[in-house]
Amino acid sequence: MTKFAVTLSLIVFLASVAAAQTKIKATALCPPSNPSYLIRVGDDPGHAYGMTQGTCEWTTPWEIAGVKNTVGVGTQIQHIKGDTLRAHGTFVDTMTNGDKVSINFEFTLVTTSAGARIEGHKWEFVGGTGKLVGIKGQGTCDAKPVGTDGTFNYECEGQYTLPKS
Repeated sequence: MTKFAVTLSLIVFLASVAAAQTKIKATALCPPSNPSYLIRVGDDPGHAYGMTQGTCEWTTPWEIAGVKNTVGVGTQIQHIKGDTLRAHGTFVDTMTNGDKVSINFEFTLVTTSAGARIEGHKWEFVGGTGKLVGIKGQGTCDAKPVGTDGTFNYECEGQYTLPKS
């Protein structure tokens, strides 16, 4: 095969993969987690591990395979060192038809005198039920505090693919 044919084949393949992905965008309001557990390590007053679970409501839902999401529950493990919290976990999103989608996520929360900010929030679809079995995709969220009680407004975007039926 010539170099030109290989390059052309690669371009056609990448275009077909990109065309198969569907973009999504949504906004969620997430109040402080409850329950929330914290275990201090003991080597430094600001060093601890935490585990939390919280519910988020989609104020502007995304739509996957013609079905919108309504509410989700996020469970996370946290490593806290001083004013930096690194978190990872799983968010289980419930759709209007009862299907569920599981999303792994990670982010860093930094607290300063100016307030808290979330950095590097990445997520990835890792499973689904019903119409969402076999979902793949990823994206990012931009989170901003709402007030001072620990509530955050998340603006999330990304893309997904579903297996062909």
